[in-house]
Amino acid sequence: MKKFITVICLMICTIALVSCGKKQDAGGSDRKTFTVGFDAEFPPYGYLDESTGEYVGFDLDLAAEVCKRNGWELIKQPIDWDAKDMELNSGAIDCIWNGFTINGREDQYTWSVPYVDNSQVFVVSASSGIKTKADLAGKTVGVQKDSSALAALEDEETPENIELKDSFANLIQYADYNTGFMDLEAGAIDCLALDIGVANFQVSQREAGAYVILDDKLSLEQYGIGFKLGNEELKNTVEKTLLEMVDDGTFMKIAGNYSDFGLTDSVCLGK
Repeated sequence: MKKFITVICLMICTIALVSCGKKQDAGGSDRKTFTVGFDAEFPPYGYLDESTGEYVGFDLDLAAEVCKRNGWELIKQPIDWDAKDMELNSGAIDCIWNGFTINGREDQYTWSVPYVDNSQVFVVSASSGIKTKADLAGKTVGVQKDSSALAALEDEETPENIELKDSFANLIQYADYNTGFMDLEAGAIDCLALDIGVANFQVSQREAGAYVILDDKLSLEQYGIGFKLGNEELKNTVEKTLLEMVDDGTFMKIAGNYSDFGLTDSVCLGK
């Protein structure tokens, strides 16, 4: 009899835990925390402020305001970018919010509305003599693993990008762009392909005029918040709050804090 009662109790506890887990997946009042997965070396969207030791950035600021308005605790969870799907599908994070490109991934996630118009660009040393994409033929180009820039270069539906990639002497993939810029500074690579917001930030942190962003764009795209496929309830709650922030001016106020990196020109919500 005691064993029977013990088994019943264990079953009840298990059901209760599962139920709580489902509530945590929901976007309603039962949620206590909101865990954002982000690349900690992707400024100005998410990065480590070395002066404070805190993770900061445009996307994290937006997430913090969303949490404040919903009574959630924001948990900032740095992730390896090429492990983002595992983190999301396992429930370790609630969303990917970090300059996350919608284009080409439309059916892989449940997406918020787009909030930034982005482009992939090329950064080179000002003394390199490289002026256009055509000048990259025979050069060594760097890109982040599993990034939108890499996806654009490998997009079979864009033959001109495939031809461009095939013209490179080498295409080197990095875990993060800080390492890529170190190699660019050292002359180990001739060019980096990356998001324009990150490019603006990285160039601004170095000697004025030392690096330039080519006028030729690799691709145009939009950023959104990516949730696990099917998690409509949480997406709707976050999106509703984000749109309220647009309506009352908070969204553009936060973007204004990053105007030096072109974000006020790049955001597409509320325009």
